[in-house]
Amino acid sequence: MDAQGPNVLLIDRQPLFLAALSSLLTAPPVRAGVQVAHDTDAGLEIALRGDVHLVFCEVRSEPIPGVEVAARLSQVTPRVPVILLGELEDERLMAAALQTSVAGMFTKDAALDEFLVGVQTVLSGHRAVGANLMGLVLARLNDTSPHARRPASQLSPTELDILTMIGEAKSIPVIAAARGISHKTVRNHLANIYRKLELRSRTEAMLCAARMGLTAN
Repeated sequence: MDAQGPNVLLIDRQPLFLAALSSLLTAPPVRAGVQVAHDTDAGLEIALRGDVHLVFCEVRSEPIPGVEVAARLSQVTPRVPVILLGELEDERLMAAALQTSVAGMFTKDAALDEFLVGVQTVLSGHRAVGANLMGLVLARLNDTSPHARRPASQLSPTELDILTMIGEAKSIPVIAAARGISHKTVRNHLANIYRKLELRSRTEAMLCAARMGLTAN
């Protein structure tokens, strides 16, 4: 992506929502270049031309479901991440998509700050899950997974604090500012947390924080 920000594609059937999301993403901090499509046939045609860094797609998109759009774009080079967006009643459908290639999931009523952190998280190569989806996602996971049983006592106080902030969907710059440390130091702490708890992604870290009772979700 260039200095002006990423090129993003929005796929949604609701013109007013498209206009609102476009206005949000073109403004700071994302400063994206935005293209829009009202169905997934047109959206895939745009995305497959190249020069799209991120796609936002409604989970119930037509004629191709959002999960299938994500699967197709995960196979192109370079891979194009997809964030699924849905209504409140789509929560279970979106939580089920965690096991697919989608890069992010948010309901359309997500808090603004949380959503923007999630967008930056996905653009950085990680997954992002909306806070109001987290409970449903947790319910789908196997409680006997190895990292679910690993105690918080393995972490230092600093690592525990950083894991808590990750669980609250805080970004690396926000964590660094709160702790008075550099971005690199935050990443080093995260690497230690991942190693100690056998985590593979930011989403797993968020879920682990919730399981440990470090967050309200």
